[in-house]
Amino acid sequence: MAVPGLADMLGSLSNVTILAPSNDAFEKFMRTPAAVALTSSDNAAIQALLMYHILNGTYPASAVTDTPAFIPSLLNNTAYTNVTGGQVVECIRQEDNVLFYSGLLTNSSVTTADQNFTGGVVHIVDTVLTIPQTVSNTAINAGLSGVAGALTRARLINTVDSLSDVTIFAPNNSAFQAIGSALPNLTTSQLASILQYHVVNGTVAYSTSLTDGMTVPALAGGDLRISITDGDIFVNSAKVLMPDILVTNGVVHVIDNVLNPNNTSAEPEPTASTQLPAFSGASTVTSLDITSGVPTPSVTVGVAPTAAAEAPEDTAAAGGPTSTPAEGAASPMRTGAMGAAALFAGAGAWMNV
Repeated sequence: MAVPGLADMLGSLSNVTILAPSNDAFEKFMRTPAAVALTSSDNAAIQALLMYHILNGTYPASAVTDTPAFIPSLLNNTAYTNVTGGQVVECIRQEDNVLFYSGLLTNSSVTTADQNFTGGVVHIVDTVLTIPQTVSNTAINAGLSGVAGALTRARLINTVDSLSDVTIFAPNNSAFQAIGSALPNLTTSQLASILQYHVVNGTVAYSTSLTDGMTVPALAGGDLRISITDGDIFVNSAKVLMPDILVTNGVVHVIDNVLNPNNTSAEPEPTASTQLPAFSGASTVTSLDITSGVPTPSVTVGVAPTAAAEAPEDTAAAGGPTSTPAEGAASPMRTGAMGAAALFAGAGAWMNV
């Protein structure tokens, strides 16, 4: 599949880092539903996938450290991202390995580093990146059925998915179960207010930008307080269990407590294995009515490199790191790799790598 303007675009690149999937990476990708969808898609979907593999700036392997970096890509098409400055890719070094994390925590490991070309540097990776999905789709695929069901009941899916530059603190299912007795009594408006208290609009706060003592404004009004103890991040009384899940319009951090906009003074217990619910009088339930009708996750989700040792047990991400491309996840806002493979092959031939 020829993509108009590809040669001119590649020829004009400068000061970039290209993450070029290997042949084996494409063979893996071609076996996923995402590849089938992309084959039947238009050039925009294919070009979006390519743009997400091109990072703004030159980053040799020696520049990558064990502190996560969130590097903007050239993916700016608003049909696929609502992150100002371009959708990002997380980069981190783990021992001798350089890793790039994309949507649904897809792990792309560098197999051959520092292939220089006139416009920058190329790293060969073992997995095709996954363009981050919408918040609602990510909640489903990460096993956060409580979040997905609550957004549906509160009629907030379109609102949350369409915001730009957001940070979302998403309670895991155990957190919703811990206040399960209170949920049926909430009106739609009350539930919406609680969910909006978990959203920071206008700021994409990756884990590395959260500092001890900072406050961030919630979409529902009021502030969220960030504290850090022994490397663990807390927001109000909730502990961040899994940070930095990239989504179409920002980032999601999975937390172990449902935040209460009417109990903003709730404090964390850093040494506790689980945090006390912020809703007094609520009791635990074993099943959640709000999860009824939420689709079963159909993808394999990885584990964030900066996640706490105790990853959330009730998310699909609990299975450990993976380099498997997420099924159906190459294009989040528009579905759609024979064409992509051809496109990358053209890029590789142009760069002689």
